[in-house]
Amino acid sequence: MNHQYIKGVAKIDYDPGKCKGCKMCVIVCPQAVFKMNDKKAVLINRDGCMECGACMLNCIAGAINVSTGVGCATAIINSKLGNKQNA
Repeated sequence: MNHQYIKGVAKIDYDPGKCKGCKMCVIVCPQAVFKMNDKKAVLINRDGCMECGACMLNCIAGAINVSTGVGCATAIINSKLGNKQNA
């Protein structure tokens, strides 16, 4: 399923030249932002990114960078954790 989050605001950068083909971004992304193609990850759904950072944290090659911005996911997670200053 191809979910859309907020069109044009996701702050995710991906360098396919660094990709080692480990598939972790595909496995951990809850929004199916990546897929594999010819042993490399491909960013197929940038607008589906909710900026949770799971792909970046699991990328062994450092090919993915996610910056929190509008990132409602960050605000929701921080509020549930009681971190009001970053919510």
